[in-house]
Amino acid sequence: MTVTTTLFDPLDAIVWQLLATIPSGRVITYGALAKLAGYPSHARYVGRILKNLPKQTTLPWHRVVNARGELSFAVDSQRYLRQKALLESEGVIFNGHKIALRQYRWHG
Repeated sequence: MTVTTTLFDPLDAIVWQLLATIPSGRVITYGALAKLAGYPSHARYVGRILKNLPKQTTLPWHRVVNARGELSFAVDSQRYLRQKALLESEGVIFNGHKIALRQYRWHG
């Protein structure tokens, strides 16, 4: 008999919990999410956590953007368009390829 376990860093669970609390129509940066989780120098790790979420996750991964207020996917890629559409459906307005962080940033 083979037993399979899934191992994850405790930071993963913290990020998942925080991610679930980001309100609709708000965004947070990777760095701010890492800082809120207690790991201020782990912005890239937060990106990896989000990248590895299951495709059918109900966590609002789309509410996390880079420090410039931009989406981290290649502009006009399928992933970029999906994230942009999800944010726009929540009322987030883009100015070109940027989001006004002063207006839409969530501070936790």
